[in-house]
Amino acid sequence: MLRIVDARSGEPLDVRPGLIRVHAHVTGSGLSALRVLLVADVLARALELGGTPVSTVAALPAGLRARAGELGIRPPEPDAPGVGRVLHVLGAGSGAPEGVRVEVGPVTGPDDPTAPPSALRLALLARPRRQPVELGPAALTEAQDTLGRWRGAVAHWATRPSRAVPEPVREALRAAWEDDLDVPAVLEELRRVESAEDLPDGARFETYAYADRLLGLELTREIGAGT
Repeated sequence: MLRIVDARSGEPLDVRPGLIRVHAHVTGSGLSALRVLLVADVLARALELGGTPVSTVAALPAGLRARAGELGIRPPEPDAPGVGRVLHVLGAGSGAPEGVRVEVGPVTGPDDPTAPPSALRLALLARPRRQPVELGPAALTEAQDTLGRWRGAVAHWATRPSRAVPEPVREALRAAWEDDLDVPAVLEELRRVESAEDLPDGARFETYAYADRLLGLELTREIGAGT
C-alpha cells in the first residue's frame, strides 16, 4: 500500500484502495511546474501498479501541456470535483483546497529547450520529490549517459532467455515507490540489478521493463534497433 507524507500535517498517510483523483496544481510553465506534473504522473502510475483506479486532473496552459507530452507525462483531464478521494500535488509553499498535499521541491538552473526529453525526465526523477533540483548541463549529461547505457543493456538482455523478476527485487522496488514515492531508491535498485553477478540477463530485462511502468523512461526502446 502506498504511503505518502502529507505536507499539511507532516504525517505519513496510507492511501487505501478506492478511486483517487491526483490533482496537479501548477503555476507558470517553467521547470518547476513541469516537475509538479511529472510527480503527479509517477504518483498515478504507482497507484495503478497497486491496483488503484486513478484520474489525473489539472488545468494547463497550452505550452506546458505540449512540453509535458514530450516528457511522456500522460495528459491530465479536467477536474471532476467530488469524484474520488483527492491527492493535491503542488509546489512547496503553494496553496490548495482541503485534502492531502503532496509537495514537490522547486527546480533551478537553465531551461535548455534542446535537452532530450527522456534525459530531462530522468534528471527530474533522480532527486527525492520534496528536495530542490539544481538542473544544469552536468545533470542532463549524466542522465543521458545513464539512459543510453540502460537502453543498450535492456536491448541485449532481451535476446537472452526470459526469467521472472526475482521476488526480492520486486519487493525492493515496490517498497521503494510505496514509501513516499521514493523514486531515487527505485533507480538505485536498478543500478544494483545492473551490476549484480548472480542475476541472469533475462531477469534483468524483466526487472527493468517492470520498473519502467513506473518510471516512464522508455527503457525498452532500443530492442531490435540493431537488427
